[in-house]
Amino acid sequence: MTLWITLLILLGLLLFVAELVLLPGITLAAVGAFVCLVSAATWAFAGGGVVTGFIVIGIIVLCLSILTLLFLRPKTWNRVALKTNIESQVQPVEIEKQVEVGVQGYTLTRLAPMGKVQIGDTIFEAKSLDSYVDPRREVIVIGYDNASLVVRPL
Repeated sequence: MTLWITLLILLGLLLFVAELVLLPGITLAAVGAFVCLVSAATWAFAGGGVVTGFIVIGIIVLCLSILTLLFLRPKTWNRVALKTNIESQVQPVEIEKQVEVGVQGYTLTRLAPMGKVQIGDTIFEAKSLDSYVDPRREVIVIGYDNASLVVRPL
């Protein structure tokens, strides 16, 4: 009897953690956890008496409290959370000061009609007015459109 009550408690706690971490909002694991924990407490009351039943309920409440505090505190997930820093920047609107009309460069990606071009050591967003331009083709700057260059293939 003690083995089965222990297994039901462990299964209930495992389903409770699954509901907190893996399947939030699904409630299938929560229902399973509730059924396992109530069955364990009922079996303890029926098989061991009132004292054993209240001891099992106390163990269940204590374990649920500890698991809730452990899994819902903010620092628990720092070790497994995705940590990414965005290092890109929006190009300044004053692109006219960086690149002059008539400067040549080459495409890094296909301009269809937008893409990336490299002029000198700097990469810019550019668009072609005439046609699609394949990668690694020479282009010339013919104008500006907001924060991007307007280019034409050579």
